[in-house]
Amino acid sequence: MHSPEEWEIPPEFQPDPDALNYDLKDALNAVVSLRAHVPEDAFTAETLGTERAGQGVVIRADGLVVTIGYLIAEAEEVWLTTNKGRTVEAHVVAYDYESGFGLVQALEPLGLPVMPIGDSRRLLPGDQLVMGGSGGHTHSLAAQVVACQEFAGYWEYLIDSAIFTVPAHPNWGGTALIGPRGDLVGIGSLQLQHQAQGGAVVPLNMSVPIDLLKPILDDLLTLGHVGKPPKPWLGFYVSETEEDQVSIIGLAGDAPAQRAGLRAGDNIQAVSGQTVSSLAEFYRAMWALGPAGVDVPLTLEREGDTFDVTIRSADRGRFMKKPRLQ
Repeated sequence: MHSPEEWEIPPEFQPDPDALNYDLKDALNAVVSLRAHVPEDAFTAETLGTERAGQGVVIRADGLVVTIGYLIAEAEEVWLTTNKGRTVEAHVVAYDYESGFGLVQALEPLGLPVMPIGDSRRLLPGDQLVMGGSGGHTHSLAAQVVACQEFAGYWEYLIDSAIFTVPAHPNWGGTALIGPRGDLVGIGSLQLQHQAQGGAVVPLNMSVPIDLLKPILDDLLTLGHVGKPPKPWLGFYVSETEEDQVSIIGLAGDAPAQRAGLRAGDNIQAVSGQTVSSLAEFYRAMWALGPAGVDVPLTLEREGDTFDVTIRSADRGRFMKKPRLQ
């Protein structure tokens, strides 16, 4: 990702403040840039790097900021910078692996407006939104919702109503998806390539809907995690093939899948005897077996051979470095 000084949205794609029913400048002042440092021996250092940069959104007057969790996973230092260039240290409050949200707390008053939390359930294809980046109007994008639908990620991640928007923001991580009322309806997570009608490949953004945060926010603030047993995790990366198969494309460190001898290229045919042909089917079948620690029976295909293996699942959070208390 680029630093704010190196890029800006072309003027024709920037939002028109006069066409909005809220004060765009005031809303964008609630968006801060975020920089995190992660130790080299962190579990996520190899895949996500040790220096991460993106954005976050102030959602409480005391300086609570919501962002996308991968930016702050295992971070030992977090810095927030306002649109006026003031930088404040922050600490990690929580990273919820299930939703993908991260929370950080500024350690000094930010003196910024708060972006109210909106209702992402109201969104429909065709709705006009603003994807707000740190740095104000020139780093923000007039966007349109193209879909609100299920999204399954290769890192053992599944949400029901991800928000997909076009055009794509070039610095998407932690951006504020601002609804028609000037409220926060989502947090930018990914840039994806979508094949449109006619074969053209169109980049779009996936944002996590803010409604996933509402029922877990109190737990994250008081406990640092959601107050229910974590889902089973195997520690691999999986994708769907054109043949409607779930295929392992990589392994995540010294996690259960690697310990069990799984390999990239293995195809997952069934979970506990239940045939699976998509990531969503696979995740739901695995998670239905019980909480983290449950045995996960898999039927695998490897180079033409089919065999069964049972893997003791784990709690993903136990592999991650915990936030340092300030």
